[in-house]
Amino acid sequence: MDVGFDANIMTRPPQRVGHATQGEQEVAVEPVQARQSVAQRIVDIIRESGLRAGDSMPTEQELIARLGVSRNTVREAIRELRAWGIVQVRHGHGTTVASPSLQALAPSLVFRALVSGSQGLHALQNLAEVREILEVSAIASLAKEPGLLDTEELLALAERIGDPATSMQADRAFHRTLYAQLPNPLIGQLVDVFWDAYHEANHQLSDVSAYGEESVAAHRAIVEAAAAGDVERAKAAMHAHFAGIYSRLATAGAA
Repeated sequence: MDVGFDANIMTRPPQRVGHATQGEQEVAVEPVQARQSVAQRIVDIIRESGLRAGDSMPTEQELIARLGVSRNTVREAIRELRAWGIVQVRHGHGTTVASPSLQALAPSLVFRALVSGSQGLHALQNLAEVREILEVSAIASLAKEPGLLDTEELLALAERIGDPATSMQADRAFHRTLYAQLPNPLIGQLVDVFWDAYHEANHQLSDVSAYGEESVAAHRAIVEAAAAGDVERAKAAMHAHFAGIYSRLATAGAA
């Protein structure tokens, strides 16, 4: 369910709605809008209470009393917050605030590519283009501060990309390691989400990955340029890496 947060939600009173009769039992009818409102208000409670990742959420009974809604409505709202990656249910610990993560975006991105039908490869290119925008900007920042790079580890991962047995794992580790020390953690998280989405959709649609000496050379060139502090060469190396991806997608589309 794709739901945006309403900044004015706390200015409105709790929504109480009509009832429907089911046999002889009166059952509260609470529409989707009411459940969405409750989810948004629970987010406000998390923020106002100063809860952090790993902290226990208020109990179900506490939320029912505080929000003035039914048990089912609270449970539906918690399910939505789990889907958004805001809370998590841990066995033995109950419901806690989840660690900050953008991974909840990945399934939606993959789904968009998979339902594109004959345009699936074009959807893959869209995902790759977003990655390129992020990574070209990020590599430029790293080239300005080459001390943030774990050059030895990155070059070792680049070599492993050439081995079919370790290529995909090494590629993901390469991009994670590359951005691990950036001051803004959202950059690495977004790159990770789009890497996951691209490769999952790629696997399900038409695998156009190419791991070999060409890919090793492309990744090595990125590291060497950034480590040398050469911003323009680092950006060019990253653009060249993605040019290879687009070329394989174009070949697959023409097949």
